[in-house]
Amino acid sequence: MLVSEFQYELPEELIAQEPLADRAGSRMLHVHSSGELSDRRFREFPELLRVGDLVVFNDTRVFPARLYGRRSGGSVTEDHNPHPSTSSGQAFSQKTREMGHPESVPGRIEVLLTRQVLREPNEWECLVRPGRKIGVGERLFFGEHDELRAEVIARGEFGERGIRFAAADDFFALVERIGHVPLPPYIGRADSSGDRERYQTVYARERGSVAVPTAGLHFTAGILERMRERGIETCEVTLHVGLGTFQPVRAERVEDVRLHSERYSISEEAAEKINRTRREGRRIVAVGTTTVRTLEYAARQGAGEIRASSGEANLFIYPGHEFRVVGALLTNFHLPQSTLLMLVCALGGKGNVMRAYEHAVRERYRFYSYGDCMLVE
Repeated sequence: MLVSEFQYELPEELIAQEPLADRAGSRMLHVHSSGELSDRRFREFPELLRVGDLVVFNDTRVFPARLYGRRSGGSVTEDHNPHPSTSSGQAFSQKTREMGHPESVPGRIEVLLTRQVLREPNEWECLVRPGRKIGVGERLFFGEHDELRAEVIARGEFGERGIRFAAADDFFALVERIGHVPLPPYIGRADSSGDRERYQTVYARERGSVAVPTAGLHFTAGILERMRERGIETCEVTLHVGLGTFQPVRAERVEDVRLHSERYSISEEAAEKINRTRREGRRIVAVGTTTVRTLEYAARQGAGEIRASSGEANLFIYPGHEFRVVGALLTNFHLPQSTLLMLVCALGGKGNVMRAYEHAVRERYRFYSYGDCMLVE
């Protein structure tokens, strides 16, 4: 199967640049298993659920992982990227150029933290800009008074860096204060104070993601209450979204694609609810592709059972995958040729989903993180 089979044309003006004032005001395209399409509103979501459904959310919390600072400019060897056209930071760099942070500013650097490696010492994987000029051994400084300091200790195959921060009294408190919301590359503006609340689900709890599970952005306290009133059961799992969100698909064949690992955890309570739902023959509805990946990976690790666990998940789901847990999916619209679109096609059927995307373009749905959503059954 070719990655190019998941291409579609999207007018740039359909890419949502701002969130709606009302979280629950989005449109929702209902994709039935028969292939039938229904144009709906997200407010109808609670009524479209079946009595007995278990709705599973990803409760990860986004932190302000984009840091602006300066480099030491010491006598280190320039670290040229051998794969400039396929770098993981390509889209990241494009966004920063659009935001008006030219590489010509002497000493100016930008770092996007993507994954914490160790707590002591405080090591992170990240994307950097300007990538070619930041070499191993370089020292980096962040904040008006250099409150955060780091050293580049490694580089990855596609231009990623490993950095180690100096000890700080409260590292995450400093990041919260001086960091910026890591809006994705297709949002062509700088982050604002309002994004701190809106680029976050209302049920987010576990800090660790550099991108929000976008399907959850539509939920409000009122929508959750209506679900409870209908007797809809819910639970939460955690998957911290990392570098894979920013990484382009480099393979030509779908079967050759490999994903970065992302941290996940499933509690005893969530595992018990999920397993009971399955034993009773009721349906599990996943909110977001991150939830799907977590549940299906856990089922594979547990020989079909969901066990309370934590670890690193790297399951790539594409057409042909046999779903063990998930029976329906609420998701936003995803980029062409992306692994997320492939996952949706695996659940809803490639023909059905690609026709749904063509319909969404014709009907002027809003796409991507701050856009509309689809319910796939």
